[in-house]
Amino acid sequence: MQAREQLRASKQRRKADRIVLECQEQAYWLTNKPCPGAFDVLDLGPERCNVLSSRVALNADHYKREIEHSRRALGRNRVKSSICLESFMKYSEQYLHHDPIMSGCLPSNPWISDDTSHWTINTDMVGTPTRLRVERWSFSFMELLNDSMGRREFMIYLEKEFSAENLCFWVACEDLRHGESSKIILKVEEVYKNFLAPGAARWVNIDSRTMERTLEGIKRPHRFIMDDAQMHIYFLMKKDSYPRYLKSELYKNMLAKAIVPQETKKSVFPFMRRQRHSSPSPAMVTQATEDDGKAKGAGPTGTSSTTNSQI
Repeated sequence: MQAREQLRASKQRRKADRIVLECQEQAYWLTNKPCPGAFDVLDLGPERCNVLSSRVALNADHYKREIEHSRRALGRNRVKSSICLESFMKYSEQYLHHDPIMSGCLPSNPWISDDTSHWTINTDMVGTPTRLRVERWSFSFMELLNDSMGRREFMIYLEKEFSAENLCFWVACEDLRHGESSKIILKVEEVYKNFLAPGAARWVNIDSRTMERTLEGIKRPHRFIMDDAQMHIYFLMKKDSYPRYLKSELYKNMLAKAIVPQETKKSVFPFMRRQRHSSPSPAMVTQATEDDGKAKGAGPTGTSSTTNSQI
């Protein structure tokens, strides 16, 4: 009853009074916010950390750490909004022709024209890819690796340069990260045996510090144990092999042979097309039959009455 009366009273208040009360309530909670390490009911629950077990001791060392953290935050470099907007504009212009909403699909949108050629020519593995697909590989290294066909072409190039083990190691780490949990230990052993062990068949070049961290983590294997080594090899390929691949004849020939689909003919209003294999409702057929019968019956009667009146 009390909550109902409070709700009714709040609705009867003026708008200015409601705004003042909301500001007062916000100020109250900002002022009475629990200090770090204090007991807070909102932090308790099945999905929240228990404050009782991680209570912070409010002493001089704690406040020194807070001051040092705030000092580092003030000196941290931040990107200006104008630079962020400029980067966003460059990204939008770069991906403009690759956005099916902004530039449309070639040869046509399968959801409108019922022509599935767009899906067929853009499957994971095709004989000849489209030009837009090959151009997208040059946007970033991840665009190349995320495309299965681009990854295959990059592997062919690395095999010619005798450095295919780097990409094989990256693929094995991705399989470890996203694979089945029951096979993690087995996959960690395979990755170590094939790429990291002394005298491995596809030994990869990793710095000593990263190797030490990886070997220490292998003692307690999990799916993210190869992240440091994988990141090291990723940047190695990105800075060295990837730029040379974009300048190679292999990529230039692939770009020259890429197909450019021709746009199919569209109707003026494709969204107003008639449905195929459609049949009228039985009620409409019955109504149309009755209307035709009335029209035929009224025709001779009207003619005879007119003739009698003239006679």
